[in-house]
Amino acid sequence: MNRFAFFVAEFIIDCLLFQESSAQSIDFDAISDHVGQPDCFIWIELKSPDTQAITRLGEELGLHALALEDAISTQQRPKLEEYEGHVFIATRTAQLWETRIVLGETHLFAGSNYVVAIRHDNGSGYQRVSDRLQRPPGGIKASTPFALYLVLDLIVDQFRPVIMSMQEQFHSLESQLMSGEKAGRGLLERLYDIKRNLTALRDAAEPMQEITLNLIRLHPELSTKELKAYYRDIHDHAVRVSAAIDRLRVSSSDAMQFHLASLSVKQSESVQKLAGWGALLALPTVIFSLYGMNFEFMPELKWPWAYPILLLLTGVGMLLLYKRLKRRGWI
Repeated sequence: MNRFAFFVAEFIIDCLLFQESSAQSIDFDAISDHVGQPDCFIWIELKSPDTQAITRLGEELGLHALALEDAISTQQRPKLEEYEGHVFIATRTAQLWETRIVLGETHLFAGSNYVVAIRHDNGSGYQRVSDRLQRPPGGIKASTPFALYLVLDLIVDQFRPVIMSMQEQFHSLESQLMSGEKAGRGLLERLYDIKRNLTALRDAAEPMQEITLNLIRLHPELSTKELKAYYRDIHDHAVRVSAAIDRLRVSSSDAMQFHLASLSVKQSESVQKLAGWGALLALPTVIFSLYGMNFEFMPELKWPWAYPILLLLTGVGMLLLYKRLKRRGWI
């Protein structure tokens, strides 16, 4: 192995050659010796390779310069591009890391007898692809269509636990919201975080429908007759994933609107109660403020029972007003 091959090796997870029902690891520099050979298949998995490694990969496989440029960038929109001799597929991935959602990207090159998966994430699960390639179901052999199906199926399947986790988080917040527990800005921020994550998740999952549909309709060499039903299954799963995300987004939006409406109602109730107490206190204020006037003649001041009668009438008036306000819910 030369110096450059050793340098590239740090990015290689798998570099397998499938030939005559057996699999063996091969050196990176030996890839070009087997490209285009009808009796073999090459599976390559790279994790976060640098520009130099991807350029070297392009030389080994004869990849188009524009496709390599897309593979180097980690901000690609999900898409399927066709080039002479191969296709390039950019996908976005989502995985659970403990309780956090980790978004990433996987770029795929699919040629006549090879598939390359370039991962830009910290997740796991691609070992499943390698294992199933080495133990394919009856009637199917390790090939470009089968490997491509396995990777796309894995990517779509990884959305499910993420959605389930977000559903659990949302239902927990919804229970707090509906139970009438005291919740303020913190609850609204958590609802907003869920909605923001759902938007990112939708942007990652929704294009998988178009990608799988294009493979079925426009690339029969990749979605072969034996695997067409499998590709339709991926498309069906992608549709259901997108539908689940959309339902959860609508529910989270409704919950945010409900929460804001609840806050508005509570604020109105507080203002109403303040107004009720203000009206109740206004009655004695108006009555007793009269005695702050500099009137020369106030005959009741000379009545011995005037003061207690005034207090009694004021108290009765406040009591009647209190009952009326209480009955209307203003206090």
